[in-house]
Amino acid sequence: MDSHRDSAPAPFTADDYRARMARAVDAAADAGLDGLVIAPGPDLVYFTGYQLTATTERLTALVLVPGKDPVLVVPTLEAPDAARAPGAEALGLRDWTDGTDPYDVTAPLLGTGRRYGISDNAWAMHLLGLQRRLPDTSYTALTEALPMLRAVKDAHELARLEAAGAAADAAYREILKVRFAGRKETDIAADLAALLKHFGHSQVDFTVVGSGPNGANPHHEAGDRTIEPGDMVVLDFGGLKHGYGSDTSRTVHVGEPTAEERRVHDVVREAQQAGFEAVKPGAACQDVDRAARAVITEAGYGEHFIHRTGHGIGVTTHEPPYIIEGEQQPLVPGMCFSVEPGIYLRGRFGVRIEDIVTVTEDGGRRFNTTPREPAIVE
Repeated sequence: MDSHRDSAPAPFTADDYRARMARAVDAAADAGLDGLVIAPGPDLVYFTGYQLTATTERLTALVLVPGKDPVLVVPTLEAPDAARAPGAEALGLRDWTDGTDPYDVTAPLLGTGRRYGISDNAWAMHLLGLQRRLPDTSYTALTEALPMLRAVKDAHELARLEAAGAAADAAYREILKVRFAGRKETDIAADLAALLKHFGHSQVDFTVVGSGPNGANPHHEAGDRTIEPGDMVVLDFGGLKHGYGSDTSRTVHVGEPTAEERRVHDVVREAQQAGFEAVKPGAACQDVDRAARAVITEAGYGEHFIHRTGHGIGVTTHEPPYIIEGEQQPLVPGMCFSVEPGIYLRGRFGVRIEDIVTVTEDGGRRFNTTPREPAIVE
């Protein structure tokens, strides 16, 4: 088995994080916000490189305000780890000790009568605590106020996403060599997880294995169903490599598919290609959805395509932009998202084909390159 061990990319520098925070402050001002409150999770990792070692109820927040230096508020016991974060040189650190009020430290950084964006995953008790301390201050979710905050990737991010996609492709090529018939979905899921790790993923987020009728549930959790000859099997898997996500889907068949199964697979493959061909600068996100959906609707399966065509990907496997009707955000070079139409025939089988795509100066480029034709497995 090819280990596919690519060299680790150079780490992001304090200057990289400083530039990200500066862009975020400018974007906040353009959106009519007075600043941003960044909570632990993907936003904090993106802006500082600081990944908390454990989920904590203690207040941690990065405060970004125009005209002021960025400040990271942390519990005193976490301060040594925060000071070692890759972006720490670009930050001021303020700590608070157990038994004291963390809002005594945080509130003065914000001010009153202002409107701030706050990370979607911020703890409700911290948002409420800030509102109690600063009753004239209002907050809006970052996904609502600044949906494109992390959407456009630079060259270093694109390289990480490309490496993650190549690793997922390598895992797919290997999974085609294992036996499916007579094994449980959970067995194939475990194989996929091990392969993602083998090819360099530090984190496996999901391994969907939907066989037969389970394939008609787009987010089916791999279960104890035994895969049988004649089954269609939807495989959807991904995670993080070098801190950036992979996510790909292919649908395989145990033995020769029927004429109907081949037709459905061909329709999804054509829809996925149409969605990919719609990717170009200036097109709206919904244009990609419309292109893929039109193929499936024209083939008579429109009511069986029951989810959006795609989602953004970066430091998480799901983030803006969302490729769905009504999303008029224009595509710009550097955006990365999935194109993943599907057809789901309840009680029978499903088909989904997914690639991660990035917008280029003149169109789109796939990060997943494995064949999209139906693969036959044993």
